[in-house]
Amino acid sequence: MKEDFRSVEFAPGKTISVETGRIAKLADGAVMVRMGDTMVLCTVVSAKESKPGQDFFPLVVDLRESFTAAGKFPGGFMKREGRPSDGETLASRLIDRSLRPLFPYGYYNETQVICQVFSSDGQNQADVLGGFGASASIHLSDIPFDGPMAQVKVGRIDGEFVINPTVDELKKSDMDMIVAGTADSVLMIEGEMKEISEKEMLDAVKEGHKAIVKLCEFQDELRKEFGLEKREFTAPEGNTELKEKVAALTGNKIDQILEEGLGKEDFNGKLRDLKTEIKEAITADEAYEEAGSEISSIFGDLVKDAVRNRILEKKKRIDGRTPEEIRPIWTQVGYLPRVHGSAIFSRGETQALISVALGTKRDAQSVDTLFYEGDQTFMLHYNFPPYCVGEAGFMRGPGRREIGHGHLAERALKMVLPDFDDFGYVIRVRSDITESNGSSSMASVCGGSLAMMDAGVPIPKPVAGIAMGMILGENNAVVLSDIQGEEDFMGDMDFKTAGTADGITATQMDMKVKGISFEMIEKALEQAHTGRLHILDKMAETISETRETLSPFAPQFIRMTIDGDNIGAVIGPGGKVIQTLQKETDTEIWIEEDAQGKGQITISADSLEKAENAKKRIQAIAGDLDEGTVYKGTVKAIKEYGAFVEIVPGKEGLLHISELEHGHVKRVEDVIAVGDEIEVKLLKVEHGGKLRLSRKALLPKEEE
Repeated sequence: MKEDFRSVEFAPGKTISVETGRIAKLADGAVMVRMGDTMVLCTVVSAKESKPGQDFFPLVVDLRESFTAAGKFPGGFMKREGRPSDGETLASRLIDRSLRPLFPYGYYNETQVICQVFSSDGQNQADVLGGFGASASIHLSDIPFDGPMAQVKVGRIDGEFVINPTVDELKKSDMDMIVAGTADSVLMIEGEMKEISEKEMLDAVKEGHKAIVKLCEFQDELRKEFGLEKREFTAPEGNTELKEKVAALTGNKIDQILEEGLGKEDFNGKLRDLKTEIKEAITADEAYEEAGSEISSIFGDLVKDAVRNRILEKKKRIDGRTPEEIRPIWTQVGYLPRVHGSAIFSRGETQALISVALGTKRDAQSVDTLFYEGDQTFMLHYNFPPYCVGEAGFMRGPGRREIGHGHLAERALKMVLPDFDDFGYVIRVRSDITESNGSSSMASVCGGSLAMMDAGVPIPKPVAGIAMGMILGENNAVVLSDIQGEEDFMGDMDFKTAGTADGITATQMDMKVKGISFEMIEKALEQAHTGRLHILDKMAETISETRETLSPFAPQFIRMTIDGDNIGAVIGPGGKVIQTLQKETDTEIWIEEDAQGKGQITISADSLEKAENAKKRIQAIAGDLDEGTVYKGTVKAIKEYGAFVEIVPGKEGLLHISELEHGHVKRVEDVIAVGDEIEVKLLKVEHGGKLRLSRKALLPKEEE
């Protein structure tokens, strides 16, 4: 490739520039993509041949950010970038899902796409630039590719769509959606939105596709000028004779199994028995004794064809449902006694056990990435243990799939959460998938909504999610509601939408073919809307509104305001006063100065009594001592005439010997000693701030 630089304005005020032929010349394809001052190097390398016996496409996509791109150091002890952040992982998944359908069938050569962010202006995000650049690098290379494709981000500000909005623009947007596609159709959609209608979402997809068309045309222009000749590739032909043998032995037995309308385990069990029978019959012939894996592959294709044809021709699914029918649903809340909120959501053979923990501000997740730095106060963690699909396997950390599914469910629920300033709790939702046969991420949305209502999180309305599928025939197409695992694997689309009764809050769509028309997206959205309302009705049978009270095991909060002049006194030199307060009252205390210069204080504890005690002591430090109030203090010094008791850090009062007990006291030391913690009543705040205390006022007179 020769060195050059080209630009295109693909949306009003939005320009992308591409340079090729200068950087990474030993890769099969490489482009440097620039928008504003954000620059992403996208490269691709693909093996010249596939490995012997390879029967799948080993595509790996990695988008990685460098903190030096923005002149920053990584946070924490290590000053070198480590494992990818969730944001990098999610961006890599989006690129992978958009590219994968565009490689020719049977292309099994190991392929790696790497997108590295080398410069960041903090405004133009790198995720969609990486998607565009990945396609451009492959399109200009000699690798077989049915592209180009492009990704754009769609926002909406004051009712107007904005393509590839900046970070600041996104803060004012009511949607954040990525759309990927070719010049002819849409390949992938993912994003979050504030309860928009199905029509508004479709309009956003159409607007995004207009920009995609321009970016694809731009890539075609680049290819004409700089592209390499594509490698020769012919999809491997199967063994026709073996296919005929498998088909003959199978006959209509797959159709007979399908007629039974079985569940996942029974259906797969009968297919497994039939496949074993066919393999044994064919491999008994010496000529085919090594053909076991090929027979399995052929048999799998026959099952896929049978399932698809049955849906297209008879509108009947594996378990006997119609295309619009949703599997039976049952739910329960309050299942786990000690967590702050819990729920079971079960739909067909998919089940999620959800637990909610409410925490203090110190439980927030610190996030330090190239484009964002701050505290995350809501998080949803999705877990997929191997037993949920009846398998044994290793329990390791979350992979890309778990991170992606959890992020989608988190996006769907966070759109209805109260502001942190209003509710004040950090919320962690944990979704453990205990059974799985399709759409466990949407089960996490439904169960998460139920569990948060059980926990008393004041969400204004519940959220539900549903996964849609589609089977494309030569002359027709069928949209499927609430798809199960086999329909996802054998179908052409996986389209998830989540939202309230009033609108969509999150969506994700993947295509396994080269695209989908707007008409089919519209039909899928309409059918999903009907399904979502049905699921919400089922959820409401268990719980329809947020509980009025929080779990007794949740932290208790008190908020108070003090004059800004007293903030320093409450904190104390080097934080000594506030640290002492927290230790002695067993609480956590945060102090922040607001825009008016007032001190906003939040006190949390495991009981309201502890929080109230801390509040009284803070009021005293701030000069807000109430006569008649009881304080727990520490004896600091003893004199002949009484003792000095510190009732709050830095505030001491005189406990006169006459106020120790109802009877006569000869020596103060006979009753108390230095270091004792005692309760005293504040009798009077005298002129000059002197405090008069009493112990006997709290003792019953019978002791006299």
